[in-house]
Amino acid sequence: MTKLLYHAKRIFPEGDIMEIKIWKVPKSEDFPEGVKYSMVYIKVDEKGARRILGYDNERGKGHHRHYFDKEEGISFSSWNELVKTFQEDVKRLRRELYDKG
Repeated sequence: MTKLLYHAKRIFPEGDIMEIKIWKVPKSEDFPEGVKYSMVYIKVDEKGARRILGYDNERGKGHHRHYFDKEEGISFSSWNELVKTFQEDVKRLRRELYDKG
């Protein structure tokens, strides 16, 4: 049985979107922790909307992160810690994108 544990969505003043979804799922080979998640930061501008940061544990791929066009494995200790790490990544990314000073 799948159950939504956490959902948060934020739209920033520039129009960018951050969304986090965490589900409790039955433990399996694909989801040994019994958790499935999708965390995304979408940049919205005159070119349209595109994902530039994402964390997920898609079936068969395990825990990984998308950063622009790169994909790399990430460690997982708990979904709470992963949400904190993702939010820190978003803050750092937004500084790179918008702090021109």
